Amino acid sequence: MPRVIHDPAEWRAFCRSLRAYGGLGFVPTMGALHAGHLSLCRQAIVAGNANVVVSIFVNPTQFNDQADLAAYPRVLEADLHKLASVGVTAVFAPAYDGIYPDSYRFRMSEVELSRLYCGAHRPGHFDGVLTVVLKLLQLTGADAAYFGEKDYQQYMLVRDMAAAFFVPTAIVPCPIVREANGLAMSSRNERLSLTDRVAAGAFHRALVDGTSADQARQRLLAAGFEVDYVADIADAARGIRRRIAAIRFSGIRLIDNIGLTATGEATDV
Repeated sequence: MPRVIHDPAEWRAFCRSLRAYGGLGFVPTMGALHAGHLSLCRQAIVAGNANVVVSIFVNPTQFNDQADLAAYPRVLEADLHKLASVGVTAVFAPAYDGIYPDSYRFRMSEVELSRLYCGAHRPGHFDGVLTVVLKLLQLTGADAAYFGEKDYQQYMLVRDMAAAFFVPTAIVPCPIVREANGLAMSSRNERLSLTDRVAAGAFHRALVDGTSADQARQRLLAAGFEVDYVADIADAARGIRRRIAAIRFSGIRLIDNIGLTATGEATDV
C-alpha cells in the first residue's frame, strides 16, 4: 500500500527525500478514483519518474454549492488499494487546517479565463482550484504534475499560473479516458442511475457531431440536457482548438471537451 501522510511539513520533507532517487511525478486528486485518475498515474510512471505520488483532498474552496460538496464521495481506503495496483509510492491526505492554516484568507485569483465558461457558472470555483493547486505544487516540489484534459479550462489555468509564478514543476496534459458509450470518466458519474449513465453518452456524441458550438448546443438540448455552455476555444500555447461544454443531467453537472481541426471539425470519433 502507498505510504499515507497527513501533515504538510512531513509531506514536504518526504517528497524532498524522494527526489534524491530520480524524477518525481505528482497527480493531484480529490479522491473517489476511477480509471481516468489511474491513467494519470500510469502516464507519470511511463514518463520515467522514479516515484509517483498522489494527493487526495476534497477541496471545499472550489465548491460554490455546499450540497455538491457534501455529496462528494470520500473513500480513502478504496482509493489506496487502487493506487497500490498501479505502483504509487505515497499519498498526501491532509485535513482542511493543514492546507488552509490561514482559513483561506490568502487566495490565488486569475481575472480573465477563470471568469468564463465554468467560471461564469461557478463563481469562485477557479480561485479555489488555483489556490489549492499552487499550495500542493509548492509542498510537493515534483518534476511534473499530471492533469486530465477533461477539465480543459482548469488545465489551461493551472499551466499558465505555474508559468506566471515560476513554478518549476512541468504541467503535463493527459488524454480523456471514456466509458464505452463515450461518456468522459468522472467521479460524478457514480451519482447517475444506470439508465442515465447510458443516456449521458449522448453528451460526447453531440460535441463530435455538431459542426459548430451552436449546433452542438442544439443537439444537447434535443437530447434532454440542460446546457450551461458550449464554446469553441483556442489554446494558443499548444496551437490547438477545443470544443468545451458543461451540462446538467438528472441534477448532476458534467463537463467534457473534444479536439478540433483548424477548420472546426472534430478530431475525436
